Amino acid sequence: MNENSSKVDFAEIMRNRTKKFVVDNIKFFRTLPKTEEAKIIGRQLLRSSSSVGANYSAACRARSQAEFHSKLSIVVEEADESVFWMEILVEAQVVKSSELNYLSDEANQILKIASASRKTVSSKNR
Repeated sequence: MNENSSKVDFAEIMRNRTKKFVVDNIKFFRTLPKTEEAKIIGRQLLRSSSSVGANYSAACRARSQAEFHSKLSIVVEEADESVFWMEILVEAQVVKSSELNYLSDEANQILKIASASRKTVSSKNR
């Protein structure tokens, strides 16, 4: 397998992974208590997590290294924001941390991968 093929495979795996992250957050949102604060914070989480998937998908179609870097930067920001809203849900005792273990772990992994990818792109452009 050549380098280009492995990059395409990795991008496809990440595209599927970020899409699953969105779907899993939608499913989680449906389980939230029907309180006003749960709805508000839950919607914030839905917005940020769905942006992770949408912007990673857009990064895969980027027309330039600069556009790729820009879209990855948004993925990093939105994954970080998703982690933040998950922390708020737990700290405000809207949900138990055990309900968010998988999603929180996945958000942090996506954040690390996207950050590392962005750093690699940045170093290549120097």
